[in-house]
Parts: sequence; structure tokens; C-alpha cells
Amino acid sequence: MRSYEMMLIARPDLDDAGNQALLDRVSSLVTGNGGAIEKMEPSKKQRLAYEINDLREGIYTVVYFKGEPRTAEELTRVLKITDEVVRFMIVRPEE
Repeated sequence: MRSYEMMLIARPDLDDAGNQALLDRVSSLVTGNGGAIEKMEPSKKQRLAYEINDLREGIYTVVYFKGEPRTAEELTRVLKITDEVVRFMIVRPEE
């Protein structure tokens, strides 16, 4: 399995329960596709570097996980159509 790192920016108007539901969905997508969550940084609300879709803030979360390439592909497919997600990026860190 390969290591991946994902930065996820969620809408700032999500409450704690909504943000937790989004993170639970990410976790279930990773584990459901043969991966494993290694570490999930605590979410924090921060100002965006530039305005995105009339939003000036976002809830940032960093997720470290292991999986096959299909795990990252499925995660990308689902997060692209999720309304609560403003931006995300999945990268493979140098080993």
C-alpha cells in the first residue's frame, strides 16, 4: 500500500456535527476501498489565501492514509461532487 496525504477544506458554515460527518464519510471511503487512516489532524477554521466561491474562510483538515491507487481515485471522485467540500488535494509524500 502507498502512503497519501490529503488536505481538505470544508465550508466554514458547517457545525461540528456536520464536519465530523464529512470526516467520517472520508474515513469510510478510505477503509471501504482497502485503505487505512494513519492520522487525522484536528480540524481548524482559517482564513483562505484568496476568496473561493464568495467564501473567505474554510475548515482545514489534514488526513494521512495508506491505500491503493484506486482508493485515492474513489476519494477524488466522491469529494468532487460533495457540496460541503470547497477544495481538496491528495498527494503522495516523499518517502
